[in-house]
Amino acid sequence: MKKSPKGIFITGTDTGVGKTYVASRIAEELRCRGIDAGVMKPVETGCKKVLGELHPSDALALMNAAGVSDSLSHVNPYRFSRPLAPLVAAGLERKRIDPGRIRKAFEALSQRHEFLIVEGAGGILVPLTERYCYLDLAGDLGLPVVIVARPGLGTINHTLLTIRALRERKAKISGVVFNYAESRKKGTAERTSPAVIERISGIRLIGTVHYRSANAEGMVDNILSPRSRRGERMDLGGQ
Repeated sequence: MKKSPKGIFITGTDTGVGKTYVASRIAEELRCRGIDAGVMKPVETGCKKVLGELHPSDALALMNAAGVSDSLSHVNPYRFSRPLAPLVAAGLERKRIDPGRIRKAFEALSQRHEFLIVEGAGGILVPLTERYCYLDLAGDLGLPVVIVARPGLGTINHTLLTIRALRERKAKISGVVFNYAESRKKGTAERTSPAVIERISGIRLIGTVHYRSANAEGMVDNILSPRSRRGERMDLGGQ
């Protein structure tokens, strides 16, 4: 059996939590360390037209951060104009997403790079087809998952649900990153939620990204560390 390439799959607890920002900071830090990291945004929606072509801003930001010149058709196999879930955006354009095409692009990139950063869209259960979601894709690619969460009220529920879905699929979880996408004073929820999530789930907090911070050194140290867990302490069933 072919050994899975090293890398991470980045998901979020919701849309707008800053996955692309976090992924870009990770790519930049890996690049600074001399690690050849490729990037991938399998599907991007909400793309604007530039010179008659859809402009996948997230995918291009990732490529810029990593300093790669791979084919955009590999980095971003699918792009759509409406800012909707991939399944819906594709359907409105009378198109269908083929997971096999995404996997082939991933394989092509894995041959060119020693590490791959793959960023999903929205949360882990966002559908690509009627029967295939990002949870399925993460499993097929065989990459450990980094969960990007917002630090405010509601994040305990959103993050634990994401962890539970991944755990039920027996996915390996690198850890949780809390991203302060907005400039505001920390409240009680922001101060207490990370420790509660880590204690209940058994999944470690691998980084906190403060507003507009570019420092990802500690986060990358944790990602490259082998001490990731599967959430063995979390048992929320039967309650």
